[in-house]
Order: sequence, then C-alpha cells, then structure tokens
Amino acid sequence: MTEIGGSVEAGFEGVADAFRTNFEEHGEVGAAVALYVGGQKVVDLWGGMADRAAGTPYTGDSLQLVFSTTKGATAACANLLAQRGDLDMDAPVAEYWPEFKASGKAEIPVRWLLCHKAGLPYVDATLTLDEALAWEPMVRALEAQPPVWEPGTGHGYHATTYGWLVGEVVKRISGRSLGTFFQDEIARPLGLEFWVGLPESEQHRVAPLLQWGSLGGGASAAPRDPELAKLLERFMGPDTLLGKALAAPSGAISGAEGGFNNPAVRAAEIPAANGVTNARSLARFYGGLAGTVEGGPATPVLDADQVAKASERQTFGPDKCLLFETTFGLGFFVASPFAPYGGAKAFGHTGAGGSVGFTDPEHGIGFGYVMNKMGMSLNGDPRSGGLIKAVYAAIGVEPTYV
Repeated sequence: MTEIGGSVEAGFEGVADAFRTNFEEHGEVGAAVALYVGGQKVVDLWGGMADRAAGTPYTGDSLQLVFSTTKGATAACANLLAQRGDLDMDAPVAEYWPEFKASGKAEIPVRWLLCHKAGLPYVDATLTLDEALAWEPMVRALEAQPPVWEPGTGHGYHATTYGWLVGEVVKRISGRSLGTFFQDEIARPLGLEFWVGLPESEQHRVAPLLQWGSLGGGASAAPRDPELAKLLERFMGPDTLLGKALAAPSGAISGAEGGFNNPAVRAAEIPAANGVTNARSLARFYGGLAGTVEGGPATPVLDADQVAKASERQTFGPDKCLLFETTFGLGFFVASPFAPYGGAKAFGHTGAGGSVGFTDPEHGIGFGYVMNKMGMSLNGDPRSGGLIKAVYAAIGVEPTYV
C-alpha cells in the first residue's frame, strides 16, 4: 500500500480517500494534492515515489514541473498589470512591443495573445536548444513570423508560443522577465515555491516526469501501444497544427536530451510550459489569486473587477489546434466540460499529463494537483477529476462540471 503523508482537516477526509484511490486504481506513481477553502489550508497530501529507479519517495519537499499549468502564473502577471492600468488588453501588442508589428501583425491586440487568437502557435524559424532557452532568439522569430490564420477569426492553442508572447509584453512594460516579475509580485508575497526558471539550488528536489505508463522512459518516451501511437500521429504528428504548436520552436526543447527533465530546460524561462512548483503552492496561488490566504497579503492578487475580466469567456467554437471546443478567458481556462473545475465560475489551467490548478471564487476554493506520471487526457484526467469531485462533496456543493 502506498504511504500517504501530509494533513487533512476534519470534513475533508474524502479528498484523502480519492487521493489514495488514484494510487490503487489509476496507476499513480508520485503525486501531491492541496486545497485552500476560505483562505485556510485544509488539505496538503503527498505520496508514492518521486523516482522509482533511485528509490526516492515523493515527499512534502518534492517539486514538479507542471507544463501548461504554468500558463496560469503567466496569465496572472498580465492581468495584474492590467489591473494596475499599465496594460490595456485591447491595445495593439505593437504599442508595447513595436517590433511585433512585422509580417502583418500590427493590429493584433494583447487580448488575442491571452486567448489564443493571434494565429501564432508556432514559428517557421529553426532554433538550436541554446537559442530556444535564451529568450531573445525566440522573440525575434515571433516578430518575423506571419500569422498562420487571420488573427481574431478563430482560436487555436498556442501551446508553447503563448509564454514568449505574453512574457515579452510583461517584460516590455515592467522591465523584468516574466519569471522575475512573477517572483517579485506574486510568488514571494504569497510565500510560494513556484518558479518559472528554476534556481540551481532547487533542482535536486524535482521529481522526474514519467510518460504515459512507460515507467522506465523519460518525459519524451513514445507510447508502447501501436494503436495509440497511430492515433497520436494523426492528432499531433509533426505535420499537424497541434504537433507544430507542441514542438515550437522546431522541436529544440521537446527533442532535447531528457526533454523537460533536462535541468537546463527547467532553469530557462518558458512561461507556457516549464513552471516548477508543488501542490501546496499551486493551491495557495489560486487561493490568493481571487481571495486571501492565511499568512498572505491583506488583499487578493486580483480584485473582483479583474477576476471578472480574467474569467470572462473569450473563445467559442472548435480550437484550430486541439480540434474540439476550448474555453479561454484572459489566459486562463474557464470552467466548462473541457475544463471541468467544478464550479461554474471557476477558472485556472491544466498541464500536459494531468496537473491542474484552479480557483472557484464563488466557493472560496484554491486547488492544486501535481504528479510525475503523465496521463493521456488533454483535460479532465480521472485522477484530478476524482479529487475535484471529493472537494465539492466535502463542502456540500454539487459541482457544475466534473
């Protein structure tokens, strides 16, 4: 039986039961879940193995790379600048980043970067790994890149380019990189262990990612099931829009030795995909985003007006990259059947493999789940789904989604 560590407040034992079920029935290897309700931490659990090969247990000190769950942190930075009046979401990106206007992009508003309508899910330029991790070469490539579709006429998941696009706007306004701005303005005031650009001092704490049941493989291991491999090739092969979006820029990062398990990749700033945190900090981030948390600042990161703007749905219809309907606000997924965060007014972000963080302002929830074994679901992973159901059961609310 998997050893579970941490704490659960009275009334939330069902969340612990759901967490244990993930190990018993869903093949969980190493994971953590945390929950804030009304600003108080009521669940903080971890269990399993951080590294089976090394025999290292998953502990309260373990950190996890969370892929696109990082986008929520990036979105929060842009929304904070908008709240302060430093960023106009409807202004052209070129107003803040003049070089961006090249190749027919002069009229693209900032809003479209955040809700994936800019038509820039990949770049045609070929970059080396060093160039992809250095920031400026990718920014130059995006400046030169013409849109893949007419901006504003549809949306498509900017799986990796989102981070450089939004991050460069934050940098032009604040004078700080996205990772530094997030640390200064959000992570440090809230007391989070959450980095976009992991310091060398924290690298030893990271649990390596395991790909889709290939427990001996790295994060880039291919699925063993040939039928699954064929399906993935049709859906996200190298010639598909999604495949190009996931590989941007030119497969330099995803194809690197170790992929996102490579310490150099974790150390760079890739604000769409390489955030490193734990469930405790992810839940505290979302608890403090739209509310206040014990021991944190006296006011939420985002006020009620900005929360309403951030969580207002911006997209309708099929996603050009993911093909089915996705629901984006200003940088966050808005709760829906695609993003089953429970409450109708909830918003947050999910990452490849299954990690998820969200806030439900209506019910005072900040939720975080991280894991090292990547699942196949793009959203709605059964592991996080069971946990979210248990959360709403514990507070006596019937979830709108999940």
